Amino acid sequence: MRIYVACLAAYNNGKLHGEWIDATLGADHIKEEIKKVLSTSPENNQPYPCEEWAIHDYDGFPSSLGENPNIEELCEIAEFITEHGDLGEALIEHFCGDLKDAQQAIEDQHQGEFANEEDFAIYWTNEVMCSEIPKYFEHYIDYERMARDFFINDFFSVDVGSKIHVFSHA
Repeated sequence: MRIYVACLAAYNNGKLHGEWIDATLGADHIKEEIKKVLSTSPENNQPYPCEEWAIHDYDGFPSSLGENPNIEELCEIAEFITEHGDLGEALIEHFCGDLKDAQQAIEDQHQGEFANEEDFAIYWTNEVMCSEIPKYFEHYIDYERMARDFFINDFFSVDVGSKIHVFSHA
């Protein structure tokens, strides 16, 4: 998991100057690397030192984190994604970078992994609402519409690969 940090003084003067930084090594490491990027900028020889920077690219992060996130929060997000993999990244993207909401969803609201929302409706009907639907009733249940209704108010899903993960609304 990496971030590309660019010097804005160089960028504003038509020069690309930046560096990929490993975001899993902690906030102190990232801050030191940012100082190096700024101190080695081709624009740093002016009377004023370069001070402004931005993250222009992410590797292993969702793009919703913006150009100038809080470095400590960025490191916490990196830990969360490292721990939860693609599901963690999908949740951070779903919640627009809000780590607390993503953590709450995975800890308290996760219903499981399913092929699609209709499969979740079948599971929910058979395992949660009723102990077992008699076979002759199955032809009368429209799981597609049931799934649509479930996901209007009560649940949401995030795509992870070819599956979905379902979460209840808090």
